[in-house]
Amino acid sequence: MPRFASIRLMLLGVVCSFFLFGQDATPAPTEGSTTPPVQQEGVADERLAPSNAAGVDPNSYRIGAGDVINIRVWREPELSLQQGVRPDGRLTMQLIGDIEVVDKTPNEIVTAITDKLKEFIVNPSVMVAVTQVRSKKYTITGEVGRPGSYPLLAPTTVLDALTNSGGFRDFANKKKITIIRGEERLKFNYNDVIKGKNREQNIELRDGDLIVVPD
Repeated sequence: MPRFASIRLMLLGVVCSFFLFGQDATPAPTEGSTTPPVQQEGVADERLAPSNAAGVDPNSYRIGAGDVINIRVWREPELSLQQGVRPDGRLTMQLIGDIEVVDKTPNEIVTAITDKLKEFIVNPSVMVAVTQVRSKKYTITGEVGRPGSYPLLAPTTVLDALTNSGGFRDFANKKKITIIRGEERLKFNYNDVIKGKNREQNIELRDGDLIVVPD
């Protein structure tokens, strides 16, 4: 009997310690629980941010007519939209009407929309992303791995474009590459440029440029 009594005392001590030294008052979430996370007041839920599917730099990319823009306003789903930029360079939103977006970066558009919405909403939180680039592109043809048209998502040099196109084929004439820009014919000698010579030939591409790599 004394041995059983001592066991009972030990068990009693464990139980007392459990309650004296604390038990987390918040029950652990059970598997399959659907309780939403606590949202801090005034902070936008990042899960509402539109996907930057086009991969553009929101600080440098300039919106053009035809680009598809996704705009989200936190806690205001009726103001959120995905829309192509019209030929007049504008989008239309509820409350604020037409807004000029051409030649602005996504971050500049965020600022413009936020300023306009302040007339109607307290502390509006706006997110803007480009989902499709349709306004700017360059084309590369000839003796490269992947000839074709490429969206001009960010500042891109001739060397960048050649790399993006998969490099040269076996019989490419690397010394006589031509960039056709409207009426201009700009020469590019790859062998010189990678050796540090005539680096001014490695120009930044513009919308509509055509790079020709001959054999």
